[in-house]
Amino acid sequence: MSTEPDRVADDTHTSPRRPDVELSMTVVQYSDGPDRCTVYPPGLSGVARMSTWLSADRSVFVELDAMR
Repeated sequence: MSTEPDRVADDTHTSPRRPDVELSMTVVQYSDGPDRCTVYPPGLSGVARMSTWLSADRSVFVELDAMR
């Protein structure tokens, strides 16, 4: 039986850097329901914009720094 662990954590390993992605956000406030937030890449229109957006209740979005 080996005393070596099956997997060793490598603290020096980092994931390859991904390019930053710019996103725009629009919040629509509703008097009879939760506010909705839509996130999308700027500069798109038509089908390209409609196929790359994400909408959800505003309450599920958090500040990025709070999750780091």
